[in-house]
Amino acid sequence: MNVTVLGAGAWGTALAKVLQENGHDVTLWGRDAAQLESIKATGENQRYLPGIALGQDWHITHDLAKAVMNRDLLVLAVASRGFRSIAEQLHGFQGCVVSVTKGIENVTGKTMTGILAETMPKARAVALSGPTLAAEVMARMPTAIVAASSRLDDALMVQSLFHLPHFRVYTSSDPLGVEFGGALKNVIAIAAGICQGLGLGDNSKAALVTRGIAEIRRLGIGCGAQAGTFSGLSGLGDLVVTCFSRLSRNRAFGESVGAGGNVDKILKQTVSVVEGYHTAKSAWHLASELGIDAPIAGEVNAMLHRGKSVRKAVEDLLSRQAKEED
Repeated sequence: MNVTVLGAGAWGTALAKVLQENGHDVTLWGRDAAQLESIKATGENQRYLPGIALGQDWHITHDLAKAVMNRDLLVLAVASRGFRSIAEQLHGFQGCVVSVTKGIENVTGKTMTGILAETMPKARAVALSGPTLAAEVMARMPTAIVAASSRLDDALMVQSLFHLPHFRVYTSSDPLGVEFGGALKNVIAIAAGICQGLGLGDNSKAALVTRGIAEIRRLGIGCGAQAGTFSGLSGLGDLVVTCFSRLSRNRAFGESVGAGGNVDKILKQTVSVVEGYHTAKSAWHLASELGIDAPIAGEVNAMLHRGKSVRKAVEDLLSRQAKEED
């Protein structure tokens, strides 16, 4: 199959490698022409995945029109902030579009497939998400992910497209739940990193992750997702790896914040996009509009976007009224 991956970051590059290993004709598109020339010259993505060989026969271009011409399928691996602007330029595309971006749009509260429904009405959208660290995928470490669509045939097609012995793809009929799990876990991962930066123990982190999945489930169900989805790969699975792995950019960002770093300075020094920074604001707005209890997202949003001190945020979380576990 002729496939284009839009986005030359770590995850886009790793997925392009999976597709190439599966025998597909792959084109990689990115905004930064200099970075793409570096990939061509060195055979590796030195900015995001240094030291990892990409293999041969890659088509690489920063010309968007050329990248999508005569393609059977597109994979959108661009940051959530730029997702709509890219999708709007692909308005007439009529094939399958796979979103691997984990975010919620600030203004509209839409997931990425929700944006695709508006901007690419002729396309068929599938969400692909799960506990997937790009460096481990590139190293061919066993990984599992889920392809979600309301159309079973599209989910099965994407499953077949990506599935390899070391890259297992499951299917789901709940794209909304899969996307909410993938997006909201980044907010909890920032909180987990803050715990680490503060020097809190394993009891604290275990409690945070457990209450975090309950919060993600509440908000997801309130937006129309299926409860069971959040016990799967795109919910609990992705939450665990993002909260505990040293390779997690959201956790690392939170750890720097918890250690006393300035939020703006940390963001400027971070090579990869910290999606949870933006999703915290979206999650809090959604929870407020729907009247859903989301204390962790609320405190993370307050720390990152309203200047609340880390110590005060933790104090306010711990001093909440006692309640029955949900």
